[in-house]
Amino acid sequence: MSAGAGIATKLREGAAAALADVVRDGMTVAVGGFGLCGIPRNLIVALRDSGASELTIVSNNMGVDGRGLGLLLENRQVRKVMGSYVGENRLFAEQYLDGSLEVEFVPQGTLAERLRAGGAGIPAFYTPTGVGTVVAHGKPEAEFDGRRAILERGIIADLALVRAFEGDREGNLRYRLTARNFNPLVAMSGRLTIAEVEHLRGEYLEPERVDTPGVFVQRVVGVEDPTKDIEQRTVLSRQEA
Repeated sequence: MSAGAGIATKLREGAAAALADVVRDGMTVAVGGFGLCGIPRNLIVALRDSGASELTIVSNNMGVDGRGLGLLLENRQVRKVMGSYVGENRLFAEQYLDGSLEVEFVPQGTLAERLRAGGAGIPAFYTPTGVGTVVAHGKPEAEFDGRRAILERGIIADLALVRAFEGDREGNLRYRLTARNFNPLVAMSGRLTIAEVEHLRGEYLEPERVDTPGVFVQRVVGVEDPTKDIEQRTVLSRQEA
């Protein structure tokens, strides 16, 4: 199916073409995935190849060295990261410690809710998570029924990149198993959302089986490189017969 087919209103020829006229230096980019599971691998590579710099990346974590969002760190394209976990990326730690990378640590559930809130048009919300820790530094605090809570802002990204298992030409998406993770929330949070889809359907997805409605998605691309990296591989020793 090609973008010139007339009915494919949101379909683009590939990841590079989908990003070409929207990527700019200094933008905030929200990216789906958890580790290397469910990451929009093709779109990340295209973002790296765009050469855009001074990016703020919103993601649960930054992949691993040489894979996933780690590619952007290698290319020195990231100024700030808003995420929950950095443990699998050596370069992330090095750049943070040498002062070249700003990091805003966000509790995982709070990150999920900040993305959802941004997509739902909710400017901010109160949560008890992080009270009394460095997470609360500089944030307004209130008390509800005797319990302290801090104010967290909803996240609205300039650009959101997600990966789906199935999708149609209008951007309705379905995810598969744990590859769903942050993708639906990231899709909601973007002013412009691009989805890379493993299986593009010629017909519309059944409405009752849609995870992310197409109203949240502005551009769709088919997966060009289907490689799925494995973050950690553990193999049991073969038992003697």
